[in-house]
Amino acid sequence: MRIPGPGHQEDGGLSAIAAAGGLHRYQLRLHEAHRPVVRFQLPGADTAVSVADPVLLEATAHIDTRPEELFAFLEPLCEAGNLQVLPADEHTPWRRLLLSVLAGRPAHERHFARFSELARELSDRWAGQADGEPVELQKELTALSLRMICGFALGGAEADTDRVVAAFEEVLTEHLGRLYQVPRDPRSAERAEVALAHLRATVDRVVAAHRSCGHTDRSDLIGALVEAGQSPARIRDTVMVTLLAAHHTTGVAVSWTLHLLGRHPEAADRVAAELDQVLGERATPDYGDLRRLTYLDMVLKESMRLFPPGPYGARETTEDLVLGPYEIPAGTTVFYPFWAVHLNPEHWPEPERFDPERFTPQEVAKRPRLAYVPFGIGPRSCEGAALATVEAQLVLAVLLKRLRFRPAPGHEVTPVERFVLWARDGIRMMARPRDL
Repeated sequence: MRIPGPGHQEDGGLSAIAAAGGLHRYQLRLHEAHRPVVRFQLPGADTAVSVADPVLLEATAHIDTRPEELFAFLEPLCEAGNLQVLPADEHTPWRRLLLSVLAGRPAHERHFARFSELARELSDRWAGQADGEPVELQKELTALSLRMICGFALGGAEADTDRVVAAFEEVLTEHLGRLYQVPRDPRSAERAEVALAHLRATVDRVVAAHRSCGHTDRSDLIGALVEAGQSPARIRDTVMVTLLAAHHTTGVAVSWTLHLLGRHPEAADRVAAELDQVLGERATPDYGDLRRLTYLDMVLKESMRLFPPGPYGARETTEDLVLGPYEIPAGTTVFYPFWAVHLNPEHWPEPERFDPERFTPQEVAKRPRLAYVPFGIGPRSCEGAALATVEAQLVLAVLLKRLRFRPAPGHEVTPVERFVLWARDGIRMMARPRDL
């Protein structure tokens, strides 16, 4: 049976994606019209098959190959081979090493006090914000999460986080623009090269410091990579990609969560009551407290359902595959439209409504396993999912124990695609102490 989809476009689908406002929204339109499996044109892959049904996704969950052209924009960050498209035999041991660091409770606990300190500093600053002056969530929280991951990945080494964030933006904007053939400032390529050189020099300094002092603590990323005998180029590449993925996703996840709580004060009140019950007079949770903040966890999950930080992913079939009534030949790009999966009305009634109760154990048990996939699926899913969740829960707990957030008057929040699901004009909110 032929897979349904839009007609052929001479520009490879660029105009359709642009007209929809980005690939993330284009996927929603495609699946509204043709669900649950859609054939469409995708720059860098010619033709792709998008799957928004969590049951059908199970048949693809084993795939350990990514389409190289779609991830080519990350090649400037990788001198030892694009880490996002490593062949399975090389990727598996590398992934195992990353999981041993990023997903391990000992490493989380070792860095938890520093994470808490950074979150408190931001809370203090926002609590002292002048009346009537909004805070810019995305900018501030992205910088905070970068400071956290710098400490985790770089073993506590300090970095100019504002400059690192700006450098990542320069590099990604330039190379994503090339992928989607977006008109760019002629000087953008030069700026991207300067930014990339700064990123590499920053990581190189830290790696050199580790090597000179013989530091091999496996609870920080560089220490684990040095101990495992990875080459200097692979260590640098791994740290750069980890910093990139971690600071964007965690920062925007917390931003979208506060955005939603600001528009649903009854849910914000319930989070505050839970924090008061679990923490008492303490301003910050202990690591063990996070498991007791069940409603906060439900709120975070519902936020990442409605605004998944990474709105899509992709794999490439290495053999013929059957998806329901459709036959997918080997070499096909299988597209994972996470946002469309999360808004699939067959599994999420009134899918655009904010309802943390969807994530009670009873409700979770009613849904297919892959109905909720904010960190991807299978052997190429996010290695940092556990760390990102700990960071997000901690930051939300610290901020919401002390502050209440309200939308800034007249400010419109519009999701756009910028490597992650970003807000085009930022997320500005009023932050005020709860006791005022």
